[in-house]
Amino acid sequence: MSTHAQRERLLLADLLEMAGPDAPTLCDGWRTRDLAAHVVVRERRADASAGLVIKALAPRLERVQAEFAAKPYEELIQLIRTGPPRMSPYALKQIDEAANTVEFFVHAEDVRRAQPDWTPREPDPVFADALWARLERVARMLGRRSPVGLVLRRPDGRTAVARRGAPVVTVTGEPGELTLFAFGRQDTARVELDGDVDALAKLRGATLGI
Repeated sequence: MSTHAQRERLLLADLLEMAGPDAPTLCDGWRTRDLAAHVVVRERRADASAGLVIKALAPRLERVQAEFAAKPYEELIQLIRTGPPRMSPYALKQIDEAANTVEFFVHAEDVRRAQPDWTPREPDPVFADALWARLERVARMLGRRSPVGLVLRRPDGRTAVARRGAPVVTVTGEPGELTLFAFGRQDTARVELDGDVDALAKLRGATLGI
């Protein structure tokens, strides 16, 4: 039985393939080729992907990612589809599921929602709960730079506090939409915001996410 991460991996690969190498994405400054290279480097080059979290190593990451972006686009897509090498931690199903479910979901939407004719995905209840469980665990990390108090709320009333403080903005939506919002895709997330005008304006312009 395939996992959430495996299904999102294949969907991301399909979307990248259909879009072609030079299509826009929601990742600032990245075309689809750049996004594909990022995904491959992240799980195949641990020596470089450390630059995602260690600022001093960021120049090395940029160099390695540029090298991969220069490869044939079809090769990058195939590397995404086949997944990491056997010796990679991501080759373990449990780690792949924990680390890549949200990663691949967000990047799949980065490709989809950069197109002018995109439509929201119908939420699958099981997958929605999986996204929500992960969002609950990392909500405070994702919302740490919010300039206002931030509460994420599902339509059924379940909530996660992303940042304490006042004034408070409550963001309501399906788990997938809340995930995108919390990862800095505020402009395309299909959510409803409740709060005073100034707080809403500050939140819309805030840098959220990792």
